[in-house]
Amino acid sequence: MIFGCIVEALVGSACIILGLLLWKKQMVKLLHDYHYKNVLKKDIPAYTKQVGTGLILIGAGILVTGVLNLFYSPWWWVPLVLGLVSGFIVLYRAQKKYNGSVLG
Repeated sequence: MIFGCIVEALVGSACIILGLLLWKKQMVKLLHDYHYKNVLKKDIPAYTKQVGTGLILIGAGILVTGVLNLFYSPWWWVPLVLGLVSGFIVLYRAQKKYNGSVLG
C-alpha cells in the first residue's frame, strides 16, 4: 500500500513539474512535435500556459490521491476523477484551439 502511494506521489509530482516547465519556461519541445506543429509562434505562450495548466491539474489530482490513499480514505477517487477530467478538458480545448486538430 505504501509503495502505491509513493508511486502516485511521484507520478503526480512529475506531471506538475512538466506542467510548470511548459507553462513558465514555455518549453514546448517537451511535447511531441505533432501536438504543436500548427501552433503559430505568437500563440506559443498561450498554448504552453493552457497545456501546462492541464498537466498541473492532472498531476495535482494524482498527488492528492496518493496522499489520501496513505490515510486509507474512502474518498481517494474524488481528486483523481476531478483532476483527470478537468485536466483533459483543458488539454482538449488547447489542442482544438491552437493546433486545430485534437488527434494530430
